[in-house]
Amino acid sequence: MKLIRFGEIGKEKPGVIIGEKKYDVSSLVSDYNEAFFEENGLEKLKKALESNPELPEVSNEVRLGSPVARPSKIICIGLNYIDHCRETNAPVPAEPIIFFKSTTSLCGPNDDLIIPKNSEKTDWEIELAFVVGKKASYVEEAEALDYVAGYALLNDYSERAFQIERGGQWAKGKGSDTFAPLGPFLATQDEITDVNNLKMWLTVNGKTFQDSNTSNLIFKIPFLVHYLSQFMTLLPGDIISTGTPPGVGLGIKPDPIYIKPGDVIELGLEGLGSSKQVAKAYTK
Repeated sequence: MKLIRFGEIGKEKPGVIIGEKKYDVSSLVSDYNEAFFEENGLEKLKKALESNPELPEVSNEVRLGSPVARPSKIICIGLNYIDHCRETNAPVPAEPIIFFKSTTSLCGPNDDLIIPKNSEKTDWEIELAFVVGKKASYVEEAEALDYVAGYALLNDYSERAFQIERGGQWAKGKGSDTFAPLGPFLATQDEITDVNNLKMWLTVNGKTFQDSNTSNLIFKIPFLVHYLSQFMTLLPGDIISTGTPPGVGLGIKPDPIYIKPGDVIELGLEGLGSSKQVAKAYTK
């Protein structure tokens, strides 16, 4: 299945994509949130759809929100592509680097990017994200995929001055509003043939900056589920973003490039759709 949430900010309803069309399933489920995943909502929804109910069609003109309602946490993995380590002059990590994005950074795939107040160095990062399907604690790697609900496209926007120059705490540069556009949809595992071989790309104003493949991930999804669950309990609906490949603005030599108002950032992941954000300056 491909899950969407649609409608005005804060008033999103759950939906699905079937073929090329979008449908409203709010008569079948209340939302794609922790309770939905915890209560085996994916399987229940699948069975409900198999009964061929009459569902309202959703216009393509309607705004898409994040395909997952606000999770308990958004966990990100840093420096998970070797070439990205090299472009940022960072050593290849022996273990996954973990940081968090605020849940308030989560937004729809095509919502505007709001450049934060006092920002100097807002940057882009295309990433493959996955969503936790059930409570996970001390999970064995061989069983890890049993805990994955599905996959989605995420842009891990980062303010590099906040991240690097303001005390070296990554979360400062990662958690601003609109810094985690997710979607356009959440694809269940059966929708993706090989999650370890997906083409990924990102452009700014039509120029390609990131062009890679998830085959280049250092730490794969089963290991990440296992690893993270050794340090914290993962809850249904939690979002894990797996890291970005080379081509970020910070890594451009000799002069880094950062986002400015009016820039158009477009990105896509094979099998997981594409998204587009227009950068706008912060206004009170």
